[in-house]
Amino acid sequence: MSRISAPLRRHLAAIRAMVVFTVILGIAYPLLVTGIAQLAFKDKANGSLIKDASGKVVGSSLLCQQYVDKSGNALPQYFQTRPSNATNPSNSSDPGCNYSYSGGSNLGTDSATLKNTIEGRIASYAKAYNIDPTKVPEDAVTASASGMDPGISVENADDQAASVAKARGLDTATVDQLVKDNTTGRSLGFLGEKYVNVVTLNLALDKEHPVAAAKS
Repeated sequence: MSRISAPLRRHLAAIRAMVVFTVILGIAYPLLVTGIAQLAFKDKANGSLIKDASGKVVGSSLLCQQYVDKSGNALPQYFQTRPSNATNPSNSSDPGCNYSYSGGSNLGTDSATLKNTIEGRIASYAKAYNIDPTKVPEDAVTASASGMDPGISVENADDQAASVAKARGLDTATVDQLVKDNTTGRSLGFLGEKYVNVVTLNLALDKEHPVAAAKS
C-alpha cells in the first residue's frame, strides 16, 4: 500500500483548514453577527431607514437630503441642511447629498475659492433668514467631510424656524417644539455638541403639519 507523499499531505491539510475556516469565518460568524444585530439593533442594522406618513421609505436618518426645487433654490417650507460637496461633477445642477459622490471639497484654509464660497453662503444665509452676517452659524456655511451629514446646530435650526413656520402657516412655537423633539444631546452627556437632524425634522413637519393643509 503506497503512502501519501509529504507535499501532498501538506496540501490536503491546507485545503481542510481553508474549508474549516471558510465555514467558521465566512458563513457561521457573519450569520451569527447578523442575527444578533437583527435581534438587538434591527433599525440601525438595516440602515436607520425612515418612512413617510404613508409608510414609504424616504431615506435614512443618517444621510442628508436636499430640500430644493428643480432650479436648486431652497424650499422655504423646509429646514435646510449644511452645504454639501457630495455632488456629481458632471452635473452642475446637482445640489449635493448625492450618496454616490460622498466627500469633501479638499480645499485648504488658504484657498481663495473656499473663502469666496463661504462669503457667498454667509450673505445668502443672512438675507434668507434676516440675521446679522456676523452671527451666521459656522455649520450653515461649511460642508462636512463626507458631505452627507444630516445634522445642523441648534442655533442654525433656530435661525430657520420662523421662516419655516411662516411658509407653513404655523406659529413659531409649534415649529420650535418640533426642533426640540428632533434634537440629539451630547454623547455621554458631555462629548460633542447638540445637533438637530434635518431629515427627521422635515419628515415630522410633513407628517404633523403638511404644507397642503397649511395652505387650505
